[in-house]
Amino acid sequence: MPQLMGKEIGPIGYGLMGLTWRPTPAPEEQAFKAMRASLAAGCNFWNAGEFYGTESYNSLHLLNKYFTKYPEDADKVVLSVKGVLMNMHPDGSPENVKRSVENSLKILDGKKSIDIFEPARVDKNVPLEVTLKALEEYVKAGKIGGIALSEVGAATIQKAVKITKIVAIEVELSLWALDILNNGVAKAAAEHNIPIVAYSPIGRGMLTGEIKKPDDIPEGDLRRMLPRFNKENFNHNLELVSELEKTAKQKNCTPAQLAINWAKQLSKKDRSYPEIIPIPGATKEERVLENAKEITLSNDELVEIDSILKKFEVKGDRYGGPAKSHMEG
Repeated sequence: MPQLMGKEIGPIGYGLMGLTWRPTPAPEEQAFKAMRASLAAGCNFWNAGEFYGTESYNSLHLLNKYFTKYPEDADKVVLSVKGVLMNMHPDGSPENVKRSVENSLKILDGKKSIDIFEPARVDKNVPLEVTLKALEEYVKAGKIGGIALSEVGAATIQKAVKITKIVAIEVELSLWALDILNNGVAKAAAEHNIPIVAYSPIGRGMLTGEIKKPDDIPEGDLRRMLPRFNKENFNHNLELVSELEKTAKQKNCTPAQLAINWAKQLSKKDRSYPEIIPIPGATKEERVLENAKEITLSNDELVEIDSILKKFEVKGDRYGGPAKSHMEG
């Protein structure tokens, strides 16, 4: 079993973003059932965000309510929290680090400790050392367990490990987002034995095969602003999904299970890859349990998937507009 912060975690984690960061958040009881299901399935690494929702209702408010109702679950969960944004822009100043960490702790109100805290993006206007040293003070004070990085390039990883201990690196990785395997990020993480936390392992839902046309995405949904879901790219990218659906059918698993377990199994595929922990999100109990199911892909199946990926080029950037300017990886 993989470990984070010296604690055993399941090989598949749970991303909380979708429970609160949407026009209509999941009803509280539904969210609680999904969260309990993830724990029951062994997915005890939870990934949250200070900005996953509104100032009055985000991941941290939901977690406060959950652990108020189920205090016995607090010690079972390894919790990672992203923050250090201001008005959805990176602000790595010591003042904003302090605001973000203390605000997160205040909302959790002692119901659950923060095992890992990570700046959601690197602030290019503040030296990395300044941001990380400010966070390090909270580690020394015992207010957070450790520091992770999010959406960083290989050079930033190499720089960061010389400043402080980095316990995880959160980046996008899926069958249609292979960037970190080719841009040095996975290699740098492996070099320093830092686990990769792979967000959006089912391609923001695209790789489930359930999104057949752009109109299947609800109004106000973030995906409507992402280039890969644009009408000019959508049908082309759907061809990859169709190919992967065939492989999943042959394997007698769902496309989501294929995608999640492919990412998980990269840990064992190549020594140049680190431990990889996919964190699919889901708002319903049954989908959480589907995503948590472990399957083993044979070498022949992995070769087949590699062959599909080599023949296919995904169209459209992962992010667009202002968000893209803050991306490194």
